[in-house]
Amino acid sequence: MKPSWTISLLSAAAIAAAAGPAATAAPQRTITVQGTGIVTTVPDEAQFTFGVSTTARTAKAALAANAATMNRLVAALKGSGIAAADIQTSEISLSPNTNDNGSRVLSFTASNSVTVKTKAIAKAGSVVDAAVGAGANLVSGPSLAPSDQSALQRRALKAAVADARARALAIAQAANVRLGPVQTVNEASSTPVTFAPSTKAPAASGTPVEPGSAQVEEDVTVAFAIR
Repeated sequence: MKPSWTISLLSAAAIAAAAGPAATAAPQRTITVQGTGIVTTVPDEAQFTFGVSTTARTAKAALAANAATMNRLVAALKGSGIAAADIQTSEISLSPNTNDNGSRVLSFTASNSVTVKTKAIAKAGSVVDAAVGAGANLVSGPSLAPSDQSALQRRALKAAVADARARALAIAQAANVRLGPVQTVNEASSTPVTFAPSTKAPAASGTPVEPGSAQVEEDVTVAFAIR
């Protein structure tokens, strides 16, 4: 029985070895390229941070003075057309001020700031002026961006895939092969919005805020089959 078992095992191994090459499929030939899509638009949303910093002999006095000015600031922002939903407190702080060696507290400084968002960029300068007029002594911004960022990214992705197809087609024609269907698509990266300076003349008075232009870039890597 042992010789018969050995022969059967060898036969099975021989059959598997013979069938192996036939069972292995030929690798798919592909052309892999990168595509870039860029969409340019004008920002329609501005974000600022306005704050009030107040110093007084006691912590209570510093906070009270700060609160009074901050309430006037918020009222001025709302009076400038900023909706309550677009005004958000971003930071409140209170800290002591000491002498040089830190052995004695001289006073306290209270700070409060709000982040403000507006889609009326043409009137953003007047919002800054109103905030400062109401007592804001801390101002930062603007952060300018298009409000439809997701839609712009989708447009840029579509353009990136079209760019990749055009590149792959050029390679296929040069190589004298036919371009087949897409095999894989990977989103390689998404760059931040960048801004170019505006050529619009500044306003005669008030704080000017120019939107400039924004670019949204998307990059993809696409593999096409070769027929």
